[in-house]
Amino acid sequence: MISSERSFARRIDLTSLQLFVAVCELGSIGRAAEREFIAASAISKRLSDLETTLATPLLYRHARGVDLTPAGESLLHHARSVLYSLEKMQGELSEYADGVRGHVRVHANISAIVQFLPEDLGAFTREHDAIKIDLEEHLSSEVVRAVHEGAADLGICHIPEGASELQSLSYRHDSLVLIVPEGHPLAGQRAIDFADSLAFDHVGLHTNSSIYVAMHQAALDAGRTIKLRIHVTGLDAMCRMIENGLGIGVMPLRAFELMQGGIGRGLRSVALDNAWAQREIRLVARDFSTLPVAARMLVKHLHAPDAAADPLAA
Repeated sequence: MISSERSFARRIDLTSLQLFVAVCELGSIGRAAEREFIAASAISKRLSDLETTLATPLLYRHARGVDLTPAGESLLHHARSVLYSLEKMQGELSEYADGVRGHVRVHANISAIVQFLPEDLGAFTREHDAIKIDLEEHLSSEVVRAVHEGAADLGICHIPEGASELQSLSYRHDSLVLIVPEGHPLAGQRAIDFADSLAFDHVGLHTNSSIYVAMHQAALDAGRTIKLRIHVTGLDAMCRMIENGLGIGVMPLRAFELMQGGIGRGLRSVALDNAWAQREIRLVARDFSTLPVAARMLVKHLHAPDAAADPLAA
């Protein structure tokens, strides 16, 4: 490293980088100050010092908050990379400390969490009780973004369009089915095309969920619209709404089967003939080979690898 590079590295303060990223993510110095438990004036001073050090404006400040300058966008990209590397270093070193020997941050979509992860993570923690797993539920698009930005080590979701820059491995398959009340006109059908359900009111998940996106596209392809009567945030809430005559809905078959002993007793599932109803849930990471040891162990547990194409085998 030449002298000027060493000088630059010494002048960049990691705390200022962390606060800069927080301001960018929240779009406001005030909101960042609340989240980071620091005075807004202290953040402003650090950001001004950072701009002086770099000799370029990083933020456009206005009454509603802040926007990034072109230089600020470049710094945000590099700051996230630096902070991610530091977190990864801390995680790997912590595995040698007493107590918890590993910590894996996992973000997963609702389909994976309801259908498969309780048993899979339970089996893993029984074998590796010194590894701590932090699991958060998010929409598939948010899972991918969290992995890309370094907020999660591992993602488990249906991969949306535009996620090709991340690595992925197979995890599980699921099948979407139509859920209807007993006595509904479609309840006696073994399988239908989704378009045949569009004459009825629907209970749907969040409009950004992978299930709703697939439903919406299928309706567009059929030249129809979904009569969406109610939005819910969970599959159990969907079943309760359907059971009480508020519409019909689409959910993964195994999730419905797991609920049939309770809230799903008065409901029936009808298979969907559409190709999009057969889905793959995948494990997602920036680079599987560079994950901390604990995260790689979890990936090995969740993935049945093809040795010829396994990025973890290297």
